[in-house]
Amino acid sequence: MSNSLLTIDMVTRESLRVAHEACQFISTTDRQYDDSFGKTGAKIGSTLRVRKPNQYTRTQGSRIMDVQDQTEINGTVTVATQDHVDMRFNSVELALSLDDFSKRYIEPAVKALVSGIEADYLAMATKATYNTAGTAGTAITTLATPGAARAKMNQYLAPKDRRNVQIDSVTMAGLVNGVAAYFAPAGAIGDQYLNGAVKRTGMADFIENERVWTLTNGGDVAGEIDEQGETNFVQGATVVHMDGLGTASQVAAGMVFTWEGLYACHPETKAKYGHLQQFTVVSIANPSSADVDVTFSPAIYTTGPRKNVVTSTGAEATWSSTGQDGADITFVGNASAVYPQSLMYHPEAFQFVTADLPIMGDSLTCVRRVQDGLSMRVWQASDIRNDEQLMRIDILYGFAALRPEWACRMIGAVAA
Repeated sequence: MSNSLLTIDMVTRESLRVAHEACQFISTTDRQYDDSFGKTGAKIGSTLRVRKPNQYTRTQGSRIMDVQDQTEINGTVTVATQDHVDMRFNSVELALSLDDFSKRYIEPAVKALVSGIEADYLAMATKATYNTAGTAGTAITTLATPGAARAKMNQYLAPKDRRNVQIDSVTMAGLVNGVAAYFAPAGAIGDQYLNGAVKRTGMADFIENERVWTLTNGGDVAGEIDEQGETNFVQGATVVHMDGLGTASQVAAGMVFTWEGLYACHPETKAKYGHLQQFTVVSIANPSSADVDVTFSPAIYTTGPRKNVVTSTGAEATWSSTGQDGADITFVGNASAVYPQSLMYHPEAFQFVTADLPIMGDSLTCVRRVQDGLSMRVWQASDIRNDEQLMRIDILYGFAALRPEWACRMIGAVAA
């Protein structure tokens, strides 16, 4: 009985299966497949718009209507990256069984592809998350830090279902050791003992992932607001000038800071919370000596339905250069310290979008398939001189953090 050669369609389906199983972070976030490019194929730079919920303020103690304008807020996910893995094999190897071919070629190739994409996606998601729980420099060995992260997500109205935690193995080891004496269901205790891992606690599933992003703090972690004009003091401000930093250029994207006098508040009632609002550094510009312009998130609103900061008394903050100049800025953690950033999140905090790449040639040499929101293309060509088959596996994707308030970092011990 003659061997049956593997078809390109069989390889594509197997590639998607392996990719799905290899995803530890992507599979737990909001995956969207944009089929609007199904006929022509997408191009790098294509965008998908995602609508966010409207926000309102209530009218108290009056029968008179106060009609509010609709402010539609759209987030844009740019399909900006095309990644691929490439391989070659001869015609004899194409006659292997699918299982053998998968183990020798597809699995190592697709796992390498997915691993790199996941690392980039998780780094972006963590940097975009401004809420942080835990004490920098103190190992996470109890449920106090996961509990604090859970509380912050509740305060920012994250749904209480389907929550997950991405955690590295070193942090997981400390947590397992610390919670061994806690009361827990018998099955959970047995699983911790046998596998050395916490699977679920604090309203979240824990997932060990060595791609957890690690933050390296800059050379200084204390500064102040230095503003002489009103340019940056508008509703929705995302840029501020800082001074008093030892080396301004060492402020790094992903560092988290608090702003003296700006307290977080309930997203709907606007009641003051007991902690200062936290911000994450998006980028820096114009570093000069100890001065730097910092772009940060979230945007600051001191009034209206999107108000997210108040004073220590719950009053409206004075949003002007004279009111904020000289306010202290304090970054989380110590100068130049390195901290693994475990991440608790709801799936809809982050979005991963794939789109169809165009079919090249014909259906016998180029196939694309979609599974669970992942669109993948496999393209094969032959080299007649060397009796070789050339193959590439491509994915066109983009990602974004459209609801970072539905996530919280967990900071602990300095990286070993």
